[in-house]
Amino acid sequence: MNHNLKEGLEVVQALEAYLLKIAPKNVETVIAPPFIHIAQAAEISKNTHLSIAGQDCSAQESGAFTGEVSAAMLKSAGAELVIIGHSERRQYFKETHAQLSAKVEQAWANNLLPIFCVGESLEDRKAGHHFKTVEDQISGALGKYDAAQLENLVIAYEPVWAIGTGETASGAQAQEMHAHIRSFIAQQHNATLADEISVLYGGSVKPANAEELFGQPDVDGGLIGGASLQADTFIELIKIGEAVL
Repeated sequence: MNHNLKEGLEVVQALEAYLLKIAPKNVETVIAPPFIHIAQAAEISKNTHLSIAGQDCSAQESGAFTGEVSAAMLKSAGAELVIIGHSERRQYFKETHAQLSAKVEQAWANNLLPIFCVGESLEDRKAGHHFKTVEDQISGALGKYDAAQLENLVIAYEPVWAIGTGETASGAQAQEMHAHIRSFIAQQHNATLADEISVLYGGSVKPANAEELFGQPDVDGGLIGGASLQADTFIELIKIGEAVL
């Protein structure tokens, strides 16, 4: 919940100008602006290397749910992806596995690619429960779907203790969890899906640590928070991704 419309569109315009200039080959760039920015952001970035995502969508198709934004609305405004299950949604809005599963279904029904977020709290990690927490989040919301369905999904690992705190998982910690996620998916489905599904790291990613994080073998990119609010900083991350990934 940052940037008014003018400020947000200025970021989009700067990113679009940069991506048109370099035509990246190794990275896909997605931004998830506030809902009221999406239609204009999508128009600005049309026919470029920049895609638009929603920050969330409703678990309902339509109806009397005042304040909600449906997946169909996002699609009609120009979004191509949607973030589902971000840690802040889980923490502040108490979203359940069932709600998140319904949101994934709504995304698929409207041809949006879900970016499904998982991650443990500091308490979970200190207690040694971090692997089990992430397994439960994946199986709880996605367990009923088969491998063919999950091919149309991106996973973002965001350790809750590293979001907005300035703390960041080390490259080794990120790699350990990303490898575990792939291992769990292989157990639940198959090795092909585990290898091919994109798994992003999110949690205080910035230019100073992006090369270490993106250089890990099982890290496919980043879910960027605060560092995406300024175009110059986000462009630095795109440059690092283009060089490393």
